[in-house]
Amino acid sequence: MSSTTVSPAAEHTHPQARRAIVSSSIGNALEWFDILIYGAFAVVIAKQFFPTGNDTVSLLLTFGTFGVSFFMRPLGAVVLGAYSDRVGRKAALMLSIMLMTIGTAMIAFMPNYETIGLLAPAGIALGKMIQGFSAGGEFGSSTAFLVEHAPHRRGFFSSWQVASQGISLLLAAVFGAVLNNMLTPEQLASWGWRVPFFFGLLIAPAGIYIRRHLDEAPEFKDSTERTDAPLRDTFSSQKLRLLIGAGSVIMATVSVYLSLYIPTYAVKQLGLPAWSSFAAMSVAGLIMAVGSPLVGAWSDKIGRTPFMITSSALYIVLTYPMFVFLTNSPGFLQLLLLQTVIGVLMTMYFAAMPALLADIFPVATRGTGMSLAYNIAVTIFGGFAGLIITWLIDFTGDKLSVSYFVIFGAALSLIASLAARTVLRLR
Repeated sequence: MSSTTVSPAAEHTHPQARRAIVSSSIGNALEWFDILIYGAFAVVIAKQFFPTGNDTVSLLLTFGTFGVSFFMRPLGAVVLGAYSDRVGRKAALMLSIMLMTIGTAMIAFMPNYETIGLLAPAGIALGKMIQGFSAGGEFGSSTAFLVEHAPHRRGFFSSWQVASQGISLLLAAVFGAVLNNMLTPEQLASWGWRVPFFFGLLIAPAGIYIRRHLDEAPEFKDSTERTDAPLRDTFSSQKLRLLIGAGSVIMATVSVYLSLYIPTYAVKQLGLPAWSSFAAMSVAGLIMAVGSPLVGAWSDKIGRTPFMITSSALYIVLTYPMFVFLTNSPGFLQLLLLQTVIGVLMTMYFAAMPALLADIFPVATRGTGMSLAYNIAVTIFGGFAGLIITWLIDFTGDKLSVSYFVIFGAALSLIASLAARTVLRLR
């Protein structure tokens, strides 16, 4: 299943391939930009929408709301993933980006707690839940759409999903650095944090327009492998594939949310200025944006698992010493070095992972299988990452607790990557 034979006629022309990359990536970028912005401005949002008189409790509530929205992801994966397998990738992509736009608008325009009381955090939670439902189907449908345009170059094409997340990470970091440096704390709390959400809303119409004018993915359109019950088929005959797929996603999502959590960690635990942590985070985003297509193209030649196994092993070995180094002598250069290492390891793993996930599932259940595997892992290890890390540090009193969470995720993904290679015979 790791290689698919198609006729030359099934390959799309270069303009069509470029449209596929842009249309898939722009929705994924919007999804991740909104997620990253929420996490990056968690400290400000906590005070505006979850005031408790205790900064740690407010932050826990903010990350808790962030995590609760991820419970909608498996539901979105089931509904939108199955929809893409039955009706088509294009229809699912249109629905997901429109829902994402609605959720973003709710957060961008929501009055704060001081203005409308409990309706404010409730409104934020509802907006995040709509985003979570949309995101549940976005990755699986858009990645399936990409790889089914060029089955022989799955690694390169699907890596643009990761590159778009890198661009989102870079943009989120730039907004964080600029706004924290140029605005007073009062201005940032009053209106500054909303600016990047408004920027996200400007991207949405372009994404909707592009997706409306797409052709269906050729491999899906030409495939004779169809099912009326993709969810049933996935759970009845592909449980092992689903388990290995979810395990392979863990380190990818832990990597991203680790990089996202670093600004909060730097400000709350190390007392570093917010602009410096965002500036360091931009380096990880830049590495991810530039390096992902290179890793993806290389994975088409040597396989996906060598990158994923190497990255997981290096995370296990390097994470604890890196955080010891940062906490013993906190500073901008140390933070920059940490984010650089995270950026390289994150890109090595994540850029190879979507193609492996596509290799795991057949065309008939690919949208459902990829969406479920991705969102089961993201819900547990991504959505609640900030909450778990914040609680671990508060409970243990040990700033290095963050490294234990990362090492645990890396160990699980190392096992899954090895299983994909040995059990499923994927390279």
